[in-house]
Amino acid sequence: MKCPFCGSTKDKVVDSRESGSGDSIRRRRECQQCSRRFTSYERIEEIPYLVIKRDGRREAFDRAKLMAGLHRACEKRPVSAKELQKLVDDVEQMVQDSPDREVETMVMERLKELDKVAYVRFASVYRRFEDVQAFMAELKDLLETRS
Repeated sequence: MKCPFCGSTKDKVVDSRESGSGDSIRRRRECQQCSRRFTSYERIEEIPYLVIKRDGRREAFDRAKLMAGLHRACEKRPVSAKELQKLVDDVEQMVQDSPDREVETMVMERLKELDKVAYVRFASVYRRFEDVQAFMAELKDLLETRS
């Protein structure tokens, strides 16, 4: 820590206390060169979790947004809220565990395992099929992997 008064990097911590909210630690320091005291704060650096979107943009991971999309895809399907919660938990954990703090989500594959119809609904929005043939090709592929 650099002394704000003389610029020396030699100091000692005189007192440490956790802030009232618990999100930082306040440290009183004394410069060993000029003997003046100053305060420093230690906080956890929060790095946002990023998701790589289909168009290549990076966007902050939004759990609620993902859950809303999955709820729409699974509407009137035999998929429980608990299963959707687990899927979102797994995706969120994958985002947190990624060393780059950004990942291309595994939602499509997990949803395919969970419910094929919900997968097709989600894919029709996510993949933005250009025409009916592209959509039919995806359905054909889905049927072939089912066997």
